[in-house]
Amino acid sequence: MNLSLIDTHAHLQHPRYAEDLEAVLERAAEAHVTSVIVPGTQVSDSESAVLLAERHDGGPCRLYAAVGIHPTEALNVSQGDLDKLRALARNPHVVAIGEIGLDYYWPRVEDRKRPCPSPEVQRGAFKAQLALAAELDLPVIIHDREAHEDVYRILVAWKAAHPRAKGTLHAYAAGPDMLSAFLELGFSIGLDGPLTYKKASRLQEVAAKAPLDRILLETDAPYLTPSPHRGKRNEPSYLWLVAEALARIRTTPVAEIATMTTLNASLLFGL
Repeated sequence: MNLSLIDTHAHLQHPRYAEDLEAVLERAAEAHVTSVIVPGTQVSDSESAVLLAERHDGGPCRLYAAVGIHPTEALNVSQGDLDKLRALARNPHVVAIGEIGLDYYWPRVEDRKRPCPSPEVQRGAFKAQLALAAELDLPVIIHDREAHEDVYRILVAWKAAHPRAKGTLHAYAAGPDMLSAFLELGFSIGLDGPLTYKKASRLQEVAAKAPLDRILLETDAPYLTPSPHRGKRNEPSYLWLVAEALARIRTTPVAEIATMTTLNASLLFGL
């Protein structure tokens, strides 16, 4: 197989890869996944992503980093945290600000094991990191869980103030009804393992409707594992299962899916 894919979202600094990351990357390379973007979820996690990218700057599976504070980690974001992200983002291995956004699911979970910031606090951290992305002219990787309207409203304002602003909606979950609105803002759509699930009809409708030149492929490893590996740890080598599902949905050759999504990722993130 001469085709290649880019995994635009995999948390390879996660502890679940501590024992076998090199083997995971070898399997990715064998599966012709040539590049992986590793997003941060807090300052320390972003630092780890940058270190991984520095260590894996070459080879058959190259790593890049994104730096950011995830909405569920944004409880006490300080100016010092933003300054640290700014410094990290100047590293040449960093290609985006992310994973940032809004998550209105976890604040409603009463038996969660740790504190989660309120929607208001999340919105403040989100806007501050969008401002940082605009300052540094970097794309953003957006997390949006059950917060579609607020994410859209904030992105509209950001785009109006910064016309060059761009990014992707990671693990797109806003359904077909909001797809056109986000596309009109110029955002890309990230598709992950759930595309392979039999009951994911709304996501499959999105995959059929979205322009192919605006689609990115992701694993969100170690999460969102595609069928038939669902329930196990995800990894970049499984990205082809997402590509093949997209090819079936669109009745498009998988070679075209691979070529276009790789080009899309390269253009958005400057790879």
